[in-house]
Parts: sequence; C-alpha cells; structure tokens
Amino acid sequence: MDDGAQGTDAGGDERTRQPPSDFVANANVTDADVDAAFDATWPDCWRRAADLLDWERDYDDVLDASTPPFYEWFPGGELNASVNCVDRHLAERKNQVAIKWIGKRGERRTYTYLDLHREVNAAAAALRDLGVEEDDVVTLYLPMTPELPITMLACARIGAPHNVVFAGLSTEALSTRIDAAESEYLVTCDGYYRREDAFNQKSKADNARLRLDHDLEATVVVDRLGDELRTPLGDDEYDYGTLIDAHDGETVEPVARDAGDLLFVMYTSGTTGEPKGVEHATGGYLSHVTWTTEAVLDVKPDDTYWCAADIGWITGHSYGVYGPLSLGTSTLLFEGTPDYPDRDRVWELIDRNAVNVFYTAPTAIRSFMKWGEEYPANHDLSSLRLLGTVGEAISPRAWEWYHEHVGGGDCPVVDTWWQTETGAILLATLPGVDAMKPGKVGPPLPGISAQVVDERGDPVDPGETGYLAIDRPWPGMLRGLRGGDERYRREYWEETDDGWVYHTGDGATVDEDGYVTVLGRLDDVITVRSQRLSTAKLESAIVEAEGVTEAAVVGDEQGDIYAYVTTKSGVETDDTLRETVADRLEYEVGPIARPDEIVFTTELPKTRSGKIMRRLLEDITRGNEFGDVSALRNPEVVGEISSAVE
Repeated sequence: MDDGAQGTDAGGDERTRQPPSDFVANANVTDADVDAAFDATWPDCWRRAADLLDWERDYDDVLDASTPPFYEWFPGGELNASVNCVDRHLAERKNQVAIKWIGKRGERRTYTYLDLHREVNAAAAALRDLGVEEDDVVTLYLPMTPELPITMLACARIGAPHNVVFAGLSTEALSTRIDAAESEYLVTCDGYYRREDAFNQKSKADNARLRLDHDLEATVVVDRLGDELRTPLGDDEYDYGTLIDAHDGETVEPVARDAGDLLFVMYTSGTTGEPKGVEHATGGYLSHVTWTTEAVLDVKPDDTYWCAADIGWITGHSYGVYGPLSLGTSTLLFEGTPDYPDRDRVWELIDRNAVNVFYTAPTAIRSFMKWGEEYPANHDLSSLRLLGTVGEAISPRAWEWYHEHVGGGDCPVVDTWWQTETGAILLATLPGVDAMKPGKVGPPLPGISAQVVDERGDPVDPGETGYLAIDRPWPGMLRGLRGGDERYRREYWEETDDGWVYHTGDGATVDEDGYVTVLGRLDDVITVRSQRLSTAKLESAIVEAEGVTEAAVVGDEQGDIYAYVTTKSGVETDDTLRETVADRLEYEVGPIARPDEIVFTTELPKTRSGKIMRRLLEDITRGNEFGDVSALRNPEVVGEISSAVE
C-alpha cells in the first residue's frame, strides 16, 4: 500500500505523491537540505561525486573554468574507468554477480566481478596485441551481448576511447562514424537474432569497410550465431573467442588517465545534419554518472538492477554499464524485445531475477499499457523498490499506470531528463527527498542550475512555455565535439552578461515549486493557419484521452493535422473515440488544434531504440516515397499505415 500522501502543490491542482516512509528510511540520499548544501558550496559540492571513485592521483581542484565553455573537471586527477568498475570491487565482492545476461533465445551467462576482471583483462591484452595503443579509438558494432560491455571496459583499461555504434544502424551510418572518429579498429559480430531470424551483422560491417576513407588495422568478430551463420574471416580479421582464449589469465596494467582525457565518443543520430561526435571525459563523466546512479536511481551494491536501454545509446553507456558497475551492483543485460516470445517477457524477467530497480522509456510503458495490465499482474513484482523513466516526457496517465500496475503503488517513480551531451541526469526528483508530480520531470538536481527562459534569455512565468537552459557547468558535460570546437560553441553555448549558458534545444514549462515539464524540441512544430503548434504538446493532449496509449502528430502541405493513434487492447477505434480525441485536443490546445484526420493503428513505426519515426509518417501523409525501412523495429507497420491512409 502507498503511504505517500496525495494532494495539491503550491502552484496548481495536480496530485503529488510523497515517497513511502519505508523507502525514505533506507534511501541513499535523505537530507532535505542537500540542494541548499550543494548550492552553498558550488562547485566544491561535486567532491561528493568524485569521492565515490578511486583516484590514482588526487585532483588539484574541482573545476577549471578559465576557458569557457571548455570547462575542465577535477584537473590534475588521474584514474581509470575500468578499475573503478571492476578491480576495486574484488576485495569485497569478487564472487558477487556483476553481469547477468539473458539472450534472445533464452541463453544465460553470469559473470561475477572476478569473472568480469578476467574477461576484461583478456580482451585488453588482445586489443593491445593487435596494436591498439592509448588514445586509439576503437569502434564497437555489437548487439546486447556481454562482449559489448567487456570490450568497452577493456578499451578503458588501456586508455583507448571507444566509439559504440548501435547495432541496428546501417552500413552507411557505421562507415560515417568510423571515418569521423578516425578509428582504425573495429569489433563486430557474425550476426544476431531479430525475432526468429538470424541477421547477418558482419555483411553490414564488410560493406562499411568498403566505404571507408582509410583502411582498418584490424577487425575482431564475435561468434554470436555459431553454426547458424558461419562467416569466413579475411585478412586482418580475428575471431574474438580465439583471441580471448590466447590471453586468458593475463593481467593488463591499467593506464592512468587524466580526468580530462577522452573516455568515449558517441555520435548523435544526425537528424539535423551531419552526426556530431560527442566526447566525454573520464573524470567528470564517471563522477556524475556514479553519483546520479546512487542518488537518483538509489542503486545499492546488493541490488539487482535493470536498465532496459540498449548500450548503443547514451543511457546504456551511463546507466547500463558505467553507473551500476562503478557502484558494484549486479546488472541485468537483456538481448531481445519486450514482446518476444510473449508480452509478459519483461515482467517474467523481473520476477525471475528479483529485480529491485527498473529503468525504462515512456514509449515502452505506453506499449505495456496498450497490451494490458493483466501481463504484469500475472507475475510477482514485489522485489521492485524503485522505477525510473528516461528518453522523453511521460504523460500523467502513463506515470500513474507504471506506478500502480508495475510498482504496486509502493515504488517511487523517478522521471529523468538529460541528453547525450549532458552525459548524466540533470533534472529529476531525489526519491528519498522530493515529492513526485506525475507528468513533471522534477526540479534540477543539487548542483545543477537550470532555467526556463524566453527568446531574450529572461525567465518565463510559471506555466509559460520557454526554452530549457543550463546556466552553470556540470561534471558529466561533454568536453567538446570531435573535430568541431567552433560548432560546439555555436550549437550549444551562448555568452551572456552573467556567464555562459548551455541551450538544450528543448521546450519546457516550470511551476511555482520549480518542477519542470519538458515538452521536447521546440523546433518540432507544425504550422496550422499561420500558427506554429508544438507536436509534443499535441501528442501529450491526445494520450490523455481515455483508452489511448500513444500518438504521433504530423502535418501535410496544406497545414492539415494528421494524428496517428494507438489504443489499449480491446478499445473500440470508432467515431466515438475519434470525437473524444478531437475534443481533447480542442480542450487542451484550442479549436485550431482539432485534427483533420485521425488514423488508428496497432503500432507506430519505431527505431530499435524505441523512437517514433515521425518522418515516415509525414511521408505517408504527403504521399511521398518512404524508402528503406529495414532499420525499424517493426517495418511491416509502415505498409499497414500507408494502406489505412489511402
């Protein structure tokens, strides 16, 4: 039973929920004055984060702000990320599970911290033997198998930054990212499973190599599919398993890295131009990620923790690998989709593995809602202590469903806002301190200074829409863009009379208590009769209609609004529901937002990371050719939607 009180906040009539008293009693952070303490001692307050790590050489200062916006955190300090995620846990928990892997077809592998230490060292020795040296960038093009985090940590051990490319991206995307990173080493696999089918990953890697502007020194290939897909190895190609066996038992001396040295580069999707290589430094990034994993996600060493994000994205880096392993917890690694082989797969895994903390995306939660509450109800989810969301705004309805049907009304739900560029969480409630407001991400975390401002940079009034801006540096921030210092300044930063301001690109509102509601990118708009309407605002209104689980809104050339809507199982998609959706939009936004067409669909087209592909919906709406859809998680739905529109 939830003993958190419901009521109204000072700035409105929405419900708030206090964290349960038994949760607060055992939370990692419970000091109600933590925010004031951080502000009073900023930037020294961030020593609290740095002191969660083991340093080879202590840092001289917390922050060097002499050359903004190129801030340097913990200058003079030296450390190694692999040591912090593996070696330092051996004395106390060498036999504790570090990674528990569940494969697509039910395969299971478990690595204790001692096992992980052995594997990481063997992989590091193999990479070193192939010629990888400190500061050489190694590109990783792997699915969700243990070899991915093992190789990431092996790279960190020898001081070689990694460049992980999501396994579902195309040949062209891979070659572009290898060239941009000037990477001469590639680790990939023979293939992976996509539902029942074996998918040839190496063929994509081979085609990418043909497109490169330079030759690779070596390619390492993981055998994922065995006899199901045998792929011959060519010159300068090596079998991962053979290399590991050859170096089994070797110990590689970890390279002490300066706090400002590059830990990894990650390329953004490039939807607004050429992909940007976001660089994250070792000391600040690892400190911030470790502290937020402990303070926001409340992860403890004896937990079983599951971040459902693919490691190919920043969430998987920060809260699937570096954060939990730095704290010495047991992390679940899952290769598969939440509806295969059945729609209760997620709940079965939580039940079977007694997961304590579960971190997933609102798009997944909306799918769970659509499938029905009976799926989580059929499993024992009582092990859950905290739930988290990441990736986009979550509606109050989805928040409440998640809280009630997954958390049993007892688990705090932390909604988190951050970006690839920020490296770690910036906005969220602290579950042992703050009240929760369904649909609102929360205030800036201690030590973070954020405002919602208008186009002149002035703070907006509570409830008014503005731009989310960060006006003080933070430890997990990007250290720059790869080969693009001027682009870094131009696209992210503005110098004002009060200092440098980081522009997130997201629209937001803030209430009188400082709780932020993130609306998504303000450049995602459609123009209707000379009025610019935020698609995020329109979609948020639609999903509040009874029976609706998900929505995507696009416009055609005439400025007509097309709403693509999915519903909960068993809901009648008839004219009554169409009227309900239209009325909801008119009530929330105004008569101008009443849609011209409402198309009901079983699914929306999504990437493998769960992002809705609105570009494809726009092509369908306008009758354009929509090209290759193989990178989608559900390519078959594009034809179905197109037929429905026609």
